[in-house]
Amino acid sequence: MGLIEAIILGAVQGITEFLPVSSSGHLVLLQKIFGISEPALLFDVMLHVGTLFAVFIVLWKDIFKILKNPIQRLTGFLIIATIPIVIIAIIFKDFIEHTFHSGKYIGFFFLIAATALLISEILSKREGKTRNESEMTWKDALIIGVLQGIAILPGISRSGLTISGGLSRKLDREFAARFAFLMSIPAVLGALVFQLKSVIKGNALSSVDTAFLPIVLGTVTAFIVAVFSVRLMLKIVKEKSLIGFAIYVAILGAIALVDQYITNFYF
Repeated sequence: MGLIEAIILGAVQGITEFLPVSSSGHLVLLQKIFGISEPALLFDVMLHVGTLFAVFIVLWKDIFKILKNPIQRLTGFLIIATIPIVIIAIIFKDFIEHTFHSGKYIGFFFLIAATALLISEILSKREGKTRNESEMTWKDALIIGVLQGIAILPGISRSGLTISGGLSRKLDREFAARFAFLMSIPAVLGALVFQLKSVIKGNALSSVDTAFLPIVLGTVTAFIVAVFSVRLMLKIVKEKSLIGFAIYVAILGAIALVDQYITNFYF
């Protein structure tokens, strides 16, 4: 992998991991359009490490509070929200891997994500006051957790679907975004553990010497861009509507479907 490719993939990962547009979906599209071969597993792991550190940096106050007092309601909600993604990942492992390799259903998945964003904005505007962190329930956490599990699929944004879940449950917009990013930490850590097993088993560490610079550049780029991406998303969710993202994702989905079933340029 070249240095330019590494920087591009790192930047795309950093931007799209936290905006509600699907990082996995964009990476699949990028690989198809520009003929970039699938990133090496170790490189992919390190990109996620970079974006994970960005969450630690931006939400360090929330994380410190949890570590200082782990026995609290928020910890319980994060545990509840993490259980569905573990179950879904185990049961549908083969199908999930197939969708990543083939990109076959990515157009449909983009449209599903767009629909979820639109519905969440409509539901968040319905009558009734919003609820803050102290008013959150286990049912809210479970529903948001199921949505995170569905968002494993490429084209369905994890941040988009989980924030949508919080908004549809009438949670405060800022808290809905913070909870979505906090619950991504155990999910990403779990995925990294499984990926690292594959890295070690596949002897991918032996290629570190030759791919060292692309890995470092990609990881650093993903981290720097993701820090700005997280902060931007928290501001957008608090002050703006997500409908613009829904339109963008819907357009991507339509373009992908046209190419998959009519033009066949990249799929």
